[in-house]
Amino acid sequence: MLIFDLNYWAVLLAALSSFMLGGAWYSPWLFGKKWMECCGLTDVDLQQSDPKLIYGGAFVLALIAAFFMAVLLGKDPLLIDAIILGGSIGAGLVSTTLGISYIFEQRPLTLFFINGGYHTCQFVLMASVLSITG
Repeated sequence: MLIFDLNYWAVLLAALSSFMLGGAWYSPWLFGKKWMECCGLTDVDLQQSDPKLIYGGAFVLALIAAFFMAVLLGKDPLLIDAIILGGSIGAGLVSTTLGISYIFEQRPLTLFFINGGYHTCQFVLMASVLSITG
């Protein structure tokens, strides 16, 4: 598939959906407090961070991930195929790779489940959006 054949609006929408999922996933109402605790972060740490760098960087990386997901899915994928590919990438590649790092870094298992769960849902969501809008 040529990169010129991509629906770039769908790629943008997939990246936005991923970004919004992250906002909800890591909010205090879902996993944000536990995530901060597992990472050793405090509210002060977050207040002292550069939001342009963090949110801007996160969006650019989501955009890159959505672009490559669109390339992998190809033109007009079936929704079920997109969901399977997204789940395979999220759970089978990203989460397992995080797991290897977390084992050596001796990070909490809870952090693995929070981040691995997010990335699995992120790639399923992006693939679904690309399939539906694609």
